Amino acid sequence: MSLPQGVNVSQSSCAGSPLVCKMHKSIYGLWKSCRKWYKKLSDALIADGFQQSQADHTLFTRGKDNTFIALLVYIDDIVLIGTNLNELQCFQESLHSQFKLKALGTLKYFLGFEIACSKSSLFLSQCKYTLQLLEDPRYLGSKPIKTPMDPRLKLNDQHCDLLSDPSHYRKLVGHLLYLTLSRPDITYYVHTLSQFMATPHTTHLQDAHHLLRYFKGRPGQGLLYSSSSSSLHLRGFSDSDWASCSVTRRSTTGFCIFLGDCLVSWCTKKQPKISKSSVEAEYRVLASTASEITWIQYLFKDLQILSSTLAFIYYGNQLAIHIANNPTFHDRTKHIELDCHFIRDKVKNYSIRLIPVSSRLQLANALTKELSSTTLHFHISKMAVHDIYSPS
Repeated sequence: MSLPQGVNVSQSSCAGSPLVCKMHKSIYGLWKSCRKWYKKLSDALIADGFQQSQADHTLFTRGKDNTFIALLVYIDDIVLIGTNLNELQCFQESLHSQFKLKALGTLKYFLGFEIACSKSSLFLSQCKYTLQLLEDPRYLGSKPIKTPMDPRLKLNDQHCDLLSDPSHYRKLVGHLLYLTLSRPDITYYVHTLSQFMATPHTTHLQDAHHLLRYFKGRPGQGLLYSSSSSSLHLRGFSDSDWASCSVTRRSTTGFCIFLGDCLVSWCTKKQPKISKSSVEAEYRVLASTASEITWIQYLFKDLQILSSTLAFIYYGNQLAIHIANNPTFHDRTKHIELDCHFIRDKVKNYSIRLIPVSSRLQLANALTKELSSTTLHFHISKMAVHDIYSPS
């Protein structure tokens, strides 16, 4: 029997006992191996003067100004950035003396993401991943469509036949969830499909295939980050759809956050509790958006990004804005939990300012409800979502 490298077989001292394996080092692929590797790497980085971010424990930073280095770790994949190329090379040699590393040069591909850089911009997409997704169910020859899902359709878990083998649907939705990391235009629709993972029906699979046909028209769509026209100011758009889930009657939260003109965070999720009124649902969204902006501000401090301390949240519900600015609205807020009033503290200390916006210009609508193709593409264009691979 061949044994993996790093495993030593020794005979037990008791006569007649079976052979046992004594582990000298963890084998790649074991569930504890990544944790052991991460601890050893993080200990070495901290000993070398790096500081571990409290906002994101996989981020390590060292130095400032011309000697600043940031290191992002995902299991055994590492992204290294800095302001000085000589400093990066010296640190890479130092790290190589402790670990066996394989330097891949300029960042072009990372965990399924394709990165195209120029002097003035950076483009992030998952084009290759999308094309592989289309090849599996043989949808490369399908006819493209303009919308991720029929805006007139409301999915539920009734009046349909259950799938005989739900594994295909679960695998497909799992792939789609990873694709939402670079495509905010499909986030709401994939979130809707993921609610039926336990007991998927035939209509749910049909809608998942409908989404694949949407990819066919724009497989290389991604996010464009421009350095020439962007300011370092945080802006958030937030919206909710009250009692939108026909199964649980919970509301949907949606927000997107920009650094200047660049989209840096977005989210679609079902609220954890049933809101008794549309105002409560809207107020919960403000609190969630404020919490995300606060986390991003902590992250910017670690990355030494000098953004403005005042962030704007654009919101369409005037009553929710009044409640956040006026703590004496007892009749309207006595049934809302205290943790939702987090937004009040942020408004009071002038770290967040709430600004009303019309529904037509509310970009977070794309993250809370089905939209027509014209409205969806208008919102997505304002999020700096482009397809650099499409013919001009």
